[in-house]
Amino acid sequence: MRTITLIIIHCSATPQGSSLSFEECRRDHIMHRHFRDIGYHFYITRDGVVHEGRPIEKVGAHCEGHNSHSIGVCYEGGLDANGKPADTRTDAQRKALKSLIEDLHQRFPKALIVGHHDLNPAKACPCFEVKGK
Repeated sequence: MRTITLIIIHCSATPQGSSLSFEECRRDHIMHRHFRDIGYHFYITRDGVVHEGRPIEKVGAHCEGHNSHSIGVCYEGGLDANGKPADTRTDAQRKALKSLIEDLHQRFPKALIVGHHDLNPAKACPCFEVKGK
């Protein structure tokens, strides 16, 4: 098993009113980014469903310089209807993300939980402060 030191939260940068299903995200990562699979280990759609992406045992493709020792969690959304960064999580996504993070933290208690922007300040993602979430 890989040593996990980070759990990194992302948003899909999908505007309100638009959707990006798990399969659409996977297809985009494979066809346009030329990844072997979706880059995230988990993807949470607006209805609160947690989709399993890459197996945790496999290195993700979600945060340059940190993939080998992290788990990537992404929620669908992150942009308002005008394309500006915003916390667009639905109640169902908030609950699902909280539950998933609690489960992952129990499995990897020493891992820090951070937002993508905490590791790359050029990113607005995940459009909310992760500390303490």
